[in-house]
Amino acid sequence: MTHNEYRTHNCGELRITDVGQTVKVAGWVNSVRNLGGLTFMTVRDHFGLVQVIIDGESIPAKESVIAVTGKVVERQSKNPKMPTGDIEIIAENIEVLGACNKQLPFEISEAENTREDLRLKYRFLDLRNPANHERIVLRSKLLNFVRNYMHNHDFLEVQTPILTSSSPEGARDFLVPSRLNPGKFYALPQAPQQFKQLLMISGFDNYFQIAPCFRDEDARSDRSPGEFYQMDMEMSFATQEDVFAVIENLMASIVKEFVGLDIEPKFQRMKYADAMREYCSDKPDLRNPLRVVDLSEKLSKAEFSVFKEKTIKCIKATCDKSRKFYDEMTKFIVDNEGKGLCWFKVQENALVGSAVKFLSEDEQKYIMNTTGAQNGDSLFMVADVKNRAEKLINALRNKLGAELGLLSNEYKFVWIVDFPFYELGDEGEIEFSHNPFSMPQGGLDALLNKNPLDIFAYQFDLVLNGVELLSGAVRNHSPEVMVKAFEIAGYDRTVVENKFPALFNAFDYGAPPHAGCAFGFDRLLMFICNTDIIRDVIAFPLNKNAQDLLMGAPSTVTEKQLKDVHIKLDV
Repeated sequence: MTHNEYRTHNCGELRITDVGQTVKVAGWVNSVRNLGGLTFMTVRDHFGLVQVIIDGESIPAKESVIAVTGKVVERQSKNPKMPTGDIEIIAENIEVLGACNKQLPFEISEAENTREDLRLKYRFLDLRNPANHERIVLRSKLLNFVRNYMHNHDFLEVQTPILTSSSPEGARDFLVPSRLNPGKFYALPQAPQQFKQLLMISGFDNYFQIAPCFRDEDARSDRSPGEFYQMDMEMSFATQEDVFAVIENLMASIVKEFVGLDIEPKFQRMKYADAMREYCSDKPDLRNPLRVVDLSEKLSKAEFSVFKEKTIKCIKATCDKSRKFYDEMTKFIVDNEGKGLCWFKVQENALVGSAVKFLSEDEQKYIMNTTGAQNGDSLFMVADVKNRAEKLINALRNKLGAELGLLSNEYKFVWIVDFPFYELGDEGEIEFSHNPFSMPQGGLDALLNKNPLDIFAYQFDLVLNGVELLSGAVRNHSPEVMVKAFEIAGYDRTVVENKFPALFNAFDYGAPPHAGCAFGFDRLLMFICNTDIIRDVIAFPLNKNAQDLLMGAPSTVTEKQLKDVHIKLDV
């Protein structure tokens, strides 16, 4: 490192070859141990830790910022866990650069075990913890890696607007009042979707951006409220296969660089219908070998009231646990808004369980034959209306995978393809199932001549270990197709022209075929950092209630500020 008046070396770089040198380091007082006449202190900076020996000096408070000048000597009792563990510095002079004058709200070493509201209020202290600090360092390295990869593969980085128009689709917008245009509002972008398509129509070939996106959504462990980042890309004159090739090689390179695993850059593909049939989820965790079996055909006609006229989904697992385990699984279903769990063990080639007495011999044989159950297996059944039964059995599959130790440390990517273009709404009406800007398979001919519910979209998700990491599509670039697609969903031409004026107008000036996608940057980093909480990988995250406890946002503003933007409050 470059020498300056505060330090000749950083705290992580001194080694046995530096013994005998007089050096100067600067950092935070990390720990203090008083052993009689001598005091041992570790000093921490961005780069690491070094031990300092103090003889008779006054000791600065923990977390004070100090500069230490002294001679490097070989340690008598070496510490192999520290990169600098072969040496220590005998202090000749200590200068306090920034005193810690207040009692710490929590010990830095215990930051990860501290309640979250306190950590976020004092996030600058939370980030001094080396584990938390390293995640933000890793974030920077991943940003740089992705950016270099895309540049090296002929993608052009373009920044799209942050102040834009409100979108009629998707989540709630964050609105920004306009001072110069009274009564009108900007919106923060939920994604750069229309802009990146307009870039393709503008004649740019391959675009990418590490894009900030803003959605007024509730928080989840894997979703940050308010804002998040995605790696956004679009390609002209491209098919679904072209997008897959770029992403597969990028992901394989990332996993190799940051996790040290070699994975084949050719990911499994699974049709949406197959994913829903086998896993009851469009984001299956393929590390988990458990499958879902539908038993509705016969059991929905059973006299057993729990099954009657219901959708019955079942999971078979090799499992012979105590009653407590099955009770816990039942509670899990109830906690997830289910009515209960019906379970059986298989012993001596027969079903054993409290509900057996309600099933006929034929129904028991049907269960055994359809599931292929063997001695030592357990069967877990959920009966409910179709959508809820699918949701519950998927949640149970994930729970059983974890509880039975079935999940490996692999990175299991899978493309989910052939999404239905339309679906039935609650009132039985035709509506878009996913992305209205996708190209329907078969184009205009399919829209004119097929049952809408039989039309698939050139639309895809990339799932990693049960988490949707990426969404993308071949885009519709034809105004005729766009009008017809929206017409089937109940919107006439004027709606399309008014809601998407820029894109719809641009299509009439020569639009190339184009395709693209975006993956959640924060979500991918969660996997690399091996954490389940997205806030861990964001430097200054909002809490679950979309509040910034450190800066006090959101906050009230003055009457003058409101008047400037022509707003009156009605709270």
